[in-house]
Amino acid sequence: MSVAQGMRCATVRLSNGLSIPILGLGTSSYGGYSHDAIVYALTECGVRHIDTAQQYDCEEKLNKSIRESGLPRSDLWLTNKLWPMDYGYQAAKKACLHSCALMGVEYFGVCRAIGVSNFKIHHLEQLEEDCNMVPHVNQVEYHPFQQPTHMIEYCHEKGIVFEGYCPLARGQVLSNPTVHQIAEKYGRTPAQICIRWSIQNGVVTIPKSVKKNRIKENCQVFGFQLEEADMAALGRLHDGRHVGWDPRDVE
Repeated sequence: MSVAQGMRCATVRLSNGLSIPILGLGTSSYGGYSHDAIVYALTECGVRHIDTAQQYDCEEKLNKSIRESGLPRSDLWLTNKLWPMDYGYQAAKKACLHSCALMGVEYFGVCRAIGVSNFKIHHLEQLEEDCNMVPHVNQVEYHPFQQPTHMIEYCHEKGIVFEGYCPLARGQVLSNPTVHQIAEKYGRTPAQICIRWSIQNGVVTIPKSVKKNRIKENCQVFGFQLEEADMAALGRLHDGRHVGWDPRDVE
């Protein structure tokens, strides 16, 4: 299976019937933005899932990249995030429409699926109590060093798709001896092993990179499968560390 074929066929079904690509490309205001890299990911690597946020200041840049790729909006899964100052029905609707205008799209879909980010179990419980519903997705930090097992189990019970960011622990996991040993066994890179482990666990995964060679490497994870013993070995690397925003800082 080619990289592009693997990217296009690997999806996770949401509770509303839509399907989200299990592997996407993250963007952020940290580390810069590469127009050429985004176009390359879309046209050469088969990426169909882009994750961004208002706060990242990438919306207008993504507008240009998506237009240059020539891909129709219907082929893409675009995730955007509102900030706390936009909470509330009218404010959220206005902010979402503004983001659509900046990105040159008609919908995220205003809105076809609704998710949350960095929610802990008690946040999800409060949301269900207040709104009488649960989100379609919860996006949380996830990598071999940070495996929120109880959160994942709760999301599965509630029909919430679990999505993980920072799958490489901002590079910290790439030098781990266990990861290196497994990478050598499969003839793959440490990054590919960690991303494969994540998607093989059923987690929607969004690595970030502004380098074409890294994006291609990160997408080449559909032509092999990790053995159960290797999945377990990576599962034992959990030590609770956070490399991104720590939800324990805000209760």
